[in-house]
Amino acid sequence: MKQLFLLAFCLALSSCGGGTKTVQPEAPPVTDPGEPTQAQPRLQTMRIYIQAQEMSAELAFSADQERTGMMFRTTMGENEGMLFPLPYTQRASFWMKHCPLPLSAAYIDPEGIIQEIHDFQANNTNAVVAASDNIRFVLEAPQDWFQKHHIGTGVAITTERGSLMNTFFSSR
Repeated sequence: MKQLFLLAFCLALSSCGGGTKTVQPEAPPVTDPGEPTQAQPRLQTMRIYIQAQEMSAELAFSADQERTGMMFRTTMGENEGMLFPLPYTQRASFWMKHCPLPLSAAYIDPEGIIQEIHDFQANNTNAVVAASDNIRFVLEAPQDWFQKHHIGTGVAITTERGSLMNTFFSSR
């Protein structure tokens, strides 16, 4: 009986690979050598106006500034934001990789009109893609800032110099 049990055990073990299976090491995750590893210094700011509200917005002009955005930042003032003047009109797509602060973002058309407002969850790596392909600016603010100030779609955003397009893209 013992021999029959031992034979059955050996057969079962051999059908399972018998522990001789070679385990391949897990491939390291693909990393981007240019990915930011720390918060960027505070960027140049400008006052922007949204209805009766005034906000101090950092301006993400360069590709690196845009790419880093609010990554690794742990604080943001109540009436502070970050404005992204995009290089061309597009279907904007933003995410929250390495961003521990929950944010709200307004997707804005070339005329400076808010088309969409989205809430972004901290550290979420899923892209939030605009429904429209007519987005030229994105304004990030503390989460629920737009709601608290009763600002929704259809509202215009301007600067002390006028419209967003004239401020950022007029030929001088």
